[in-house]
Amino acid sequence: MTREHKSTSDQGLDFDLFPMRLFQKAKKLGIWNPADIDFTQDRKDWLGFTELEQEALLNLTAVFLGGEESVTLDLLPLIMAIAQEGRLEEEMFLTSFLWEEAKHVEAFRRFIDEVTHDKSDLSRFYTPSYHKIFFDELPTAMNRLRTDQSPEAQAIASVTYNMIVEGTLAETGYHAYLEILEEKDLMPGMREIIAHLNRDESRHIAYGVYLLSRLTAEHGQEVWPAIEARMGEMLVYALDMIEEIFARYEVFPFGLTIEPFVDYAMKQFERRFTRISKALEHTPEELHKIHEGYEGAAE
Repeated sequence: MTREHKSTSDQGLDFDLFPMRLFQKAKKLGIWNPADIDFTQDRKDWLGFTELEQEALLNLTAVFLGGEESVTLDLLPLIMAIAQEGRLEEEMFLTSFLWEEAKHVEAFRRFIDEVTHDKSDLSRFYTPSYHKIFFDELPTAMNRLRTDQSPEAQAIASVTYNMIVEGTLAETGYHAYLEILEEKDLMPGMREIIAHLNRDESRHIAYGVYLLSRLTAEHGQEVWPAIEARMGEMLVYALDMIEEIFARYEVFPFGLTIEPFVDYAMKQFERRFTRISKALEHTPEELHKIHEGYEGAAE
């Protein structure tokens, strides 16, 4: 097999490509260390919560922590598929993607250890829909790429990972954290974590929108029905998971109700679905039109 290095060819690297622009942002905005976060006030605030409030925050943190571990474990097959296609600029961005997911695992585990001091098995918070998403659908879709790098397989993997796990569940979870903590100026350490995660995940989701748009522009109706079907299928599981979290409590602590979070999840989902669908109207060379102005949101 003859290998060519794109970086030393007459083609060079395309620094204007959307994933390369995301890579530049990752190098500037993704440099934060979970070990540097000061949880002193968080611990004091934690001790001031009622037992039920502590349980609800532990629940939310546990599903985040397990989810971040899952996406860290399951990302490699996508990186390998992109690398095998010789898409160097996309692979370069994905190296930062994996590194950031690993930091998210560390950040939430440090919060558990240093703030809650909880040493129990937190898998008790995993609901049936959580199991369906993180133990079945996500690893199955991602690991399929080890043997099948077809456009359809890549699309199904990206929908599951970027659009549902990150774009619907994770963002709704951040929204819940901030609703609980910001109004009363609680837990500055956790709020710092969420601020970092929001910036990191916005780049990850932006790449997912780009990847699905590229696949749609390149393959059209060969891949679009799979994207549309997978979006609908996985949205049901995501909304079920949100409902199951709230159903654990007769009245959810901190005055939260489910309706605003379902509405928030749906708006995020619909906005990205619409953006991806626009790729049906463009050629691969015109992808910049779809993503014009979107880079600014990935911060």
